[in-house]
Amino acid sequence: MPASAPQPDQTQQSEALDFLHLYHTETGRPGLRQRQAEVYRGRLTLSTEELTFGARVAWRNSTRCVGRLPWQTLRVNDLRHVTDHDEVFAYLLAHLRGALNGGRILPTMSVFGPGVRIHNDQLIRYAGYRQPDGTVIGDPQNTDLTDHLRRLGWAGGAGTLFDVLPLAIEAHGQVRLFELPADAAHEVHITHPDCPAIGKLGLRWHALPVISNLTLEVAGQSFQAAPFNGWYLQTEIAARNLSDEDRYDQLPAVAAALGLDTASRRSLWVDRALLELNVAVLHSFDQAGVRIADHHAVTRQFRHFEALEARAGRPVQGRWSWLIPPMAPATTPLWDRRYDECEVRPNFTLQPPAWRAARPGVCPFHP
Repeated sequence: MPASAPQPDQTQQSEALDFLHLYHTETGRPGLRQRQAEVYRGRLTLSTEELTFGARVAWRNSTRCVGRLPWQTLRVNDLRHVTDHDEVFAYLLAHLRGALNGGRILPTMSVFGPGVRIHNDQLIRYAGYRQPDGTVIGDPQNTDLTDHLRRLGWAGGAGTLFDVLPLAIEAHGQVRLFELPADAAHEVHITHPDCPAIGKLGLRWHALPVISNLTLEVAGQSFQAAPFNGWYLQTEIAARNLSDEDRYDQLPAVAAALGLDTASRRSLWVDRALLELNVAVLHSFDQAGVRIADHHAVTRQFRHFEALEARAGRPVQGRWSWLIPPMAPATTPLWDRRYDECEVRPNFTLQPPAWRAARPGVCPFHP
């Protein structure tokens, strides 16, 4: 290599070469040697086709995801040319509306340009308001994020249990806040097919889980703003978000709605309330026409995913504690399975919360 040519990082170069070999081997595309030569000459610029393939394989390699079967259907919006706050927000709205697809949710990823970061860990999150007595109104998981957004200029919402947080979009070293319109943060109200009292609790959840705090790692390159979504598994909402004691802690209220005796846990009122809340979430999403998976179907689909990967000669990595559901795990076909937890790339890496990093400049709030 000429002395004047840029010297790529050896790890990045190795990852780029490995990725190109994988891409050309699996797709059968010609031109591998030409692309390898570009790696040796300097930093590789991925084509849209290569970026799409890399994003799909990153999903395929995600050890914590039990819903990997449709990895090849992931739609990737190549927005690496987009680095302006307003444009980023416009494309995020298009992502939310397009991915929802009238309830027939489409797995989607939007990859933005350098310098862009979304401070929210998901595009749709509910506020958690700390109270003087130490309690929280809303989602306790999001108190730090809520505090961060307040410091950035958000005045706060109506103070309900389900106030949708604005998005904090960082670009060009500055952060701006953007309020999500109701149609972009589509919500499902939780009712029960046989117990009207559960519907009167006023519970709801947003329809689309769009993860936005993971960096996409492909070919030795890092894409910090690459929000992506699949669809919800009902246990994520009913057995964790609404049930965990350090989240919404709704099982006592559900038990009361069901008329259960909560004097002793030996009566298994916790289990009965948990079951019926899961029934309610599945029922509500079905009634609203919004796609959602259940833990029995998705674990069977994961075994099918394993079989297809074995047929392709690829090992499946996984974290068993994440793959089994938080409800009735022993009734699923993954209970007695064990997996290699090794992380391979392309993949996703977790970003530290923005409020723990050096604070960038702040622009005025954008309603």
